[in-house]
Amino acid sequence: MRGGGLLVAGTTSDAGKSVVTAGICRWLVRQGIKVAPFKGQNMSLNSFVTREGAEIGRAQAMQAQAARVEPTALMNPVLLKPGSDRSSQVVLMGKPVGELSARGFFGGSGGSSPGKRLHGGRQKELFEPVLACLEELRSTYDAVICEGAGSPAEINLRRTDIVNMGIARAARLPVVVVGDIDRGGVFAQFFGTTALLAPEDQELIAGYLVNKFRGDVTLLEPGLDMLHGLTGRRTFGVLPYAHGLGIDEEDGLRVSLRGAVRESVVAPPVGEDVLRVAVCAVPLMSNFTDVDALAAEPGVVVRFVDRAEELVDADLVVVPGTRGTVRALAWLRERGLADALVRRAAEGRPVLGICGGFQVLGEHIEDEVESKAGAVDGLGLLPVRVRFAPGKTLARPVGEALGERVEGYEIHHGVADVRGGEPFLDGCRVGAVWGTHWHGSLESDGFRRAFLREVAAAAGRRFVPAPDTSFGALREEQLDRLGDLIEEHADTDALLRLIEQGPPKGLPFVPPGAP
Repeated sequence: MRGGGLLVAGTTSDAGKSVVTAGICRWLVRQGIKVAPFKGQNMSLNSFVTREGAEIGRAQAMQAQAARVEPTALMNPVLLKPGSDRSSQVVLMGKPVGELSARGFFGGSGGSSPGKRLHGGRQKELFEPVLACLEELRSTYDAVICEGAGSPAEINLRRTDIVNMGIARAARLPVVVVGDIDRGGVFAQFFGTTALLAPEDQELIAGYLVNKFRGDVTLLEPGLDMLHGLTGRRTFGVLPYAHGLGIDEEDGLRVSLRGAVRESVVAPPVGEDVLRVAVCAVPLMSNFTDVDALAAEPGVVVRFVDRAEELVDADLVVVPGTRGTVRALAWLRERGLADALVRRAAEGRPVLGICGGFQVLGEHIEDEVESKAGAVDGLGLLPVRVRFAPGKTLARPVGEALGERVEGYEIHHGVADVRGGEPFLDGCRVGAVWGTHWHGSLESDGFRRAFLREVAAAAGRRFVPAPDTSFGALREEQLDRLGDLIEEHADTDALLRLIEQGPPKGLPFVPPGAP
């Protein structure tokens, strides 16, 4: 097999496209098939830096890990990073090329002058580069598993679609539509999604995959039979609800602000105490996956917070990355969280700032790029002055901290001028306040354990890090679980035929079709 392919679409955002794509990739690679993930256009604040210095969505980096290949910009050629409800930074082939309004990107007028480098700032102009990336992957890999975005039946966006049926039709990809049955209405979603597509698009819809099912599958089967009668399309599997996967998110934070991070199961502590971590849920929060490694530690409880009183019992407060540093700073002040952080620092209670959170903890910010707010005072907890540069720093640094080797990745416009304190990665430390631009540093096991020992000592907790927690091994276990879900609950023979042979012939048209 060479150049086989499949598009995993969804009835809605968050239907499970990312994890199903990852699961199929892991199942295929376990069969000895060389596979790569692909998503033509992604909208996410959770991103990653490849080894060649390209920024892509973290979901595609996770899927590449599932496929046991190195992630590249080819796997996510267009990344949109929201900066507000109406505009996003456009990252093309791993590099930022401008800031555009939604109208300017999807069609119509709008967009700042840097975005004009996007051939007028129109999404449809990116179709050929996206298709070229897909074809390059298909020429290199046995199979490419593509992920759609949102729903393929977003009829207002079909004309300029470069990620769902537009790419499927151009590349003649069979499409499997995923629906989240846990939210209800999955039969209507499957039928309606199909019925709102043009005949040429419907020819590619091979069938459906039910996700997050709880209960007795035999009770579902009559509905699946009726769906087949109505659409002429079969269901390729019913995936059970799987708890505690903790796989990288794409569109946003799925849990409530005061819930535990994702569905993480907190193991009993090794020492006598647990360690409580509060993460400030700042606006436009990016790469909140940084705290996943903390949540994986036995005895560490991680929660997201938005009120000052929720910091009182926290042993560590994390101020995470954000696409809006100045906006996050104002939010912290409005909610009293800024004053609470200043009090913590004065009391010697631990605070960690990562990327935008690091910038917030500094003395001064000069921003004519992201917010265009000009000079803004930071919280003054670290002797750092930040100036926003037009160019973005994208790097995969390696260093040492607390006597341990550390790997990370950097994604930021802010340039930090560190004027004191103890060196800490690329940032500094003053007392129990740490700051760094490095995302992913806590995934380095030895460093994470050393850092948690420092936090426990400063917090006065008898917490002991587990000596054998391997975040990398836990992630591999999670990806294997996704592969198991596909292998055990999907018709893998039928999926493989789709990947190898393309869309089935003679699929019936479901009226009314696209308007």
